[in-house]
Amino acid sequence: MTKIDLTLMNDRLERTLERVRDRHIIIPTLAQQQDPSLIPDNIKEKLQGIGLWDLHPLNLFRITWHNEPKSFGGLYGGLNYLEFPSSLTGTKARILALVGKWFPTGAHKVGAAFGCLVPRLVTGQFDPTHQKAVWPSTGNYCRGGAYDSALLACDSIAILPEGMSRERFEWLKMIASEVIATPGSESNVKEIFDKCWELRRSGQDLMIFNQFDELGNYLWHYTITGGAMGELLKQTLTPGMRYAGFVSATGSAGTIATGDKLKQLYPGSKVVASEALQCPTLLNNGFGSHRIEGIGDKHVPWIHNSRNTDFVTAIDDNAVVNLSRLFNEPTGKQYLIDSGVDENLVSQLDLLGFSGISNVLSAIKFAKYNELTEDDVVLTVLTDSMELYQSRLLEMHEEFGAYTRENAVADDARYLKGQGIDNMEELTHWGRKRIHNLKYYTWVEQQGKTYEEILAQWDDPDYWTEVQEQAPQIDALIEEFNQKSGVSV
Repeated sequence: MTKIDLTLMNDRLERTLERVRDRHIIIPTLAQQQDPSLIPDNIKEKLQGIGLWDLHPLNLFRITWHNEPKSFGGLYGGLNYLEFPSSLTGTKARILALVGKWFPTGAHKVGAAFGCLVPRLVTGQFDPTHQKAVWPSTGNYCRGGAYDSALLACDSIAILPEGMSRERFEWLKMIASEVIATPGSESNVKEIFDKCWELRRSGQDLMIFNQFDELGNYLWHYTITGGAMGELLKQTLTPGMRYAGFVSATGSAGTIATGDKLKQLYPGSKVVASEALQCPTLLNNGFGSHRIEGIGDKHVPWIHNSRNTDFVTAIDDNAVVNLSRLFNEPTGKQYLIDSGVDENLVSQLDLLGFSGISNVLSAIKFAKYNELTEDDVVLTVLTDSMELYQSRLLEMHEEFGAYTRENAVADDARYLKGQGIDNMEELTHWGRKRIHNLKYYTWVEQQGKTYEEILAQWDDPDYWTEVQEQAPQIDALIEEFNQKSGVSV
């Protein structure tokens, strides 16, 4: 009941194999995405002539945290990450974040989409010759899904709220077969779900890859992002140092699965869920609208393992949008340098998109709440970069005028150094269960999940581990699929 369905559908599988032969497609394993040293040398040689965002099927092998930080011809190296020192954060703890910009599409969601699509593809459950892949999203996931679909020769339908940034729509119109803008903005997830039901009833031959309930999303991050974070800790922790916890916006609850992996490696560590203060669903059963693009809310995702969540933090979206100016406007960056922040770090602050800024602020709150020291490490993730929000900076410039040094001083003092321990909760057993119980109203009443399974998510100790153990099975199916296709570089 809990596992990703890996049932083979051989009639569809034969059509899929014919398609990948025609398009010369090879699918990487999860093991190769986690450790690119396993990727064959002839594929690496070909990648040296391919751009990071090119619609080339070999870019499936660039769905990894180990890409060289370059836009063309890059291969693999160490992890892409930033460390935020106390001169910037105002807390002694070492805050480290993996950087998502160097994935194809500029965001790690392309990996989550891979984790949802590929198990269905290699089992024959999804037939790219007849079906359309539907990607409901609040931003980056549908971009990743449309991109993966294009690489794998599938038609795609991208669904996202009409209020998302202009860059997302402009790029999607070039990649997806169809783009549907639903009413509202970041917080309007139900409207996306309603559109999915409308498509189901339309009679079209399609498959909906709903990131909010797809266990492939959970598994990809548990395996790949969790593996990368474990690697980062191995190279960071020295004797006497402690790993304290992992921080992530809940969003679709894929990325936060990383915390499940890290808790197994470091049992004393914590998992911190972050959301917008203007829509405090986990913190206060609340609702509303906010401007932190990419994190979705007003419901608890089906794949959120709330029993393993230790803290909830809520971040004021005013902090995020104002700090985006501090980190990216020339006057703001110069102020940070003048105040003692390393110039090299300041030059890389554009690697933080809106959700990345929010994640770092939640890491600061977590560090302050727990009185962490310079011996403590907190991990988080930068899903995307400001490359996807340049229109937002222009909008703020038009609305509020030029960014001044006085603005920089105020934003740094109020939203960064002044970040406090308000609007957060350390969860008890009953706090975790309160969050879990919220799933009922979305998933059982509205989206067709069963009462028995929502109970199993909470009561069955094997519910999540059964999914975690499926990575080798999926890799075996991928290897068998590649062998049957006979495609070589």
